[in-house]
Amino acid sequence: MATNIVFHPGAVSQAERTELLGQRGLTIWLTGLSASGKSTIATALEQHLLHLHKFAYRLDGDNIRFGLNKDLGFSEAARNENIRRIGEVAKLFADASAVAITAFISPYRADRELARALHAAGDHPFVEVFVDAPLEVVEERDPKGLYKRARAGEIKEFTGISAPYEAPEAPEIHIRTDQTSVEESVKIITDYLKEKQYI
Repeated sequence: MATNIVFHPGAVSQAERTELLGQRGLTIWLTGLSASGKSTIATALEQHLLHLHKFAYRLDGDNIRFGLNKDLGFSEAARNENIRRIGEVAKLFADASAVAITAFISPYRADRELARALHAAGDHPFVEVFVDAPLEVVEERDPKGLYKRARAGEIKEFTGISAPYEAPEAPEIHIRTDQTSVEESVKIITDYLKEKQYI
């Protein structure tokens, strides 16, 4: 932990930023097994919100694991730190009045609750979306062949096979992607945001 650091608040209040930009910042946190559909939904949702003229940005493995978190592996401690950093970055986007959309397995409830608490401390909405599909469905999809490799013992600590996934107990939104299309999923999330007057 660094010492001799003093937080210097900005000159623009959160209320002023919200009013000037015409939107409130928040985070939509998509969690679920690999191949459950998180990234597909996040990509479509980002595009849809931009078409609604909302400042939205998607955080996923492609722009986080190859940059900010490229120093992290896949041990439990590294996964915890990965999600902690994502929570902090999402909070910064929310503070900037953006709609941050995260698409990460984030398998541990405690890590997701930490991200929620970070947002609560800044008075930013945190919308947890459980992107749910049965294990047999995601194994059948397996677009990157990861489940097959995990079953063969080639990948250690693989979520859902040799490492746990702690499903959300009370997510704001629960989407079964074996029963719901991408378009329907985006509509469910968008309708929720409108109902809560977040957008």
